[in-house]
Formats: sequence, structure tokens, C-alpha cells
Amino acid sequence: MPRSEKALIERIRLQARRFGPIVKTGIGDDCAVLRTPPDHEVLVTTDFSLEGIHFRREWHPPESVGHRCLTRGLSDIAAMGGDPVAAFLSLALPKAISQRWVDRFTRGLLDLAQAANVTLAGGDTAQSPSGIFADIIVLGFVPRGRAILRSTARPGDRICVTGELGSSAAALDQLLSSRKKKLTPQNYPRHFFPQPRVEVGRALREKKLASAMIDLSDGLSTDLRHICDESGVGAEIFSPALPVGADPDKNRTAALNFALHGGDDYELLFTAPAKKTLPSTIAGIQITEIGVVTRRKGIFLVNSSGRKTKLQAKGWQHFSQGR
Repeated sequence: MPRSEKALIERIRLQARRFGPIVKTGIGDDCAVLRTPPDHEVLVTTDFSLEGIHFRREWHPPESVGHRCLTRGLSDIAAMGGDPVAAFLSLALPKAISQRWVDRFTRGLLDLAQAANVTLAGGDTAQSPSGIFADIIVLGFVPRGRAILRSTARPGDRICVTGELGSSAAALDQLLSSRKKKLTPQNYPRHFFPQPRVEVGRALREKKLASAMIDLSDGLSTDLRHICDESGVGAEIFSPALPVGADPDKNRTAALNFALHGGDDYELLFTAPAKKTLPSTIAGIQITEIGVVTRRKGIFLVNSSGRKTKLQAKGWQHFSQGR
């Protein structure tokens, strides 16, 4: 059983006692007090992490759950080219949960917060009737007028991704299957401890390399459709160019399916003007050109022989049939 609400908040407060230059007053008052940098705009994002939907206690160590919870918000800020500065956690816990689980969850979240130079500046706690519910709010800043949106891709822009795709979905497939292979954070780190690409997003904004951007949380096929819908364009994706994550237990077709539809990668998908020169890596992360933005609506997958097939959005969608 976790400690009383007051004791639990104080314990989290002691663990999160570091304040950054933006956070003037954090946990302990009714509201956090933040300093707003001049000539900047505020970025705010919120994401649920729900037991049974986004994680399972029998699969995911508490540190992984906390890390993944914050990753969701940090990745959204990265996709806007912003700098995350503060996080707010609302945590509902069942009475049967142990204080040790809560401590390890908090440690996973705070380790990532420290690495990203983000302060846990507030939140809320409550008792859940069943299951763990964590809502993370992340606040960031971006220079005025410089946020990278989904709605600004143009025909002729190149389509690019960071890192590799599909490894996290391949791990989830293993967890859902009846196979007895042992999955650990050591052999599937990209699933248990995904890394938000904050430095890459910032660099793309500073160097004006990205015309539009989104983070890959729901799958390439679904997230690319968001950019196309918001920008009023289409796209062609070259399947041989996709940076498919290594998965020795799957053939190329299955691995490609994970890369296209699996989600949970938290890489960045962005479009770049044709005249811009892109480096092969940014902040040590591989950049791969995978397609082109088209004037013709619709998204098409192009194979090595040039044959085009329509790419359906089959990534994650809450409330969709069969989910």
C-alpha cells in the first residue's frame, strides 16, 4: 500500500527537489510559478499512460513505466522543435500497489527528466478503484513563430525519419505471443526505455531544416497521414529506404509491417525542403530520407521495382474497431 496522499506527495517532492531556471516555485503550492523567456511561445502537451493499454505490470518494470510516461510528453515537445522545461504528473494508484513500486516508477520518470533538464513541478495524486492511471503534462518553450507544425509540408519536400522503426512493436508482438523468449530492458531497450529526440527536434528548428514534423507514437502510416491531412498533400514512401529495426525472429515482410504500422518508436517524422542539405546524423542520431511529399492526395508505398500500392493507416487508434 502506498503512503497517505500527503506523505506520498512529500516523498515525490523530495525526489524531485531540483528546480531549473524556468521554475520559480514547484511542488508545495497550489500552482507552480514559471518564468517565461522573452520572445518565446509556450508549448503544452498531455498524455495518459493507462495500465492494460500502454503498459502491464507483469511485463514492464516500474522504472520503464515512469520513463515511458514522460517520454510521451517529451516526444511531443521535440516534434514542435521546442525545449521542454517542466512536467506535471497526475497519478492514480490502486490501494494494493506497493510504495516500492511507486518509488521505482518515480525514479524512472525523474532519471529521464534530469537527462532532459526538465523539472517535475507539480501534479496530483488519487486512489484508483483498479489499475494505475498516469497523466503527464509537459510544458516547453519555442522562439516566437518558430514552432514546427504538421500543416506546413509542401509538394516536393523530402520525407525523413530519425533512428530506426519497428523494434518497439516487435517487442510488443513478442510479449503478446505465447513464445517463451525472455524480454528484458537489456535486449529490447527501444521498447522499455525509448529515447525522445529532443536534441534532434531542436536542431531541426534552429537550422530551419524541417518544414513539418510529428513524432512517431502511433505508427508511420497513421502519423504520416496526420501531416498529409493537415497540410493538404499526399506522399510516396520508398519501402527499401525504410530504416527497419533489426529483429532476427521476423522476416523482412513482418519487420516492414512493424516499421509501417507498429508505433511506439518515438522517433521524429519530418519533411524537409528539397533545396535544404540534410546531414546523415543529427545529435548522433541517424537521419534517413524515406519518401517525397506529392501534390496528389493519398499515401502510396513504392517498392524496389517502382510499383505503387496505397498505404492504409493501420497504426494505433483508440476506439477503432477491433482495438
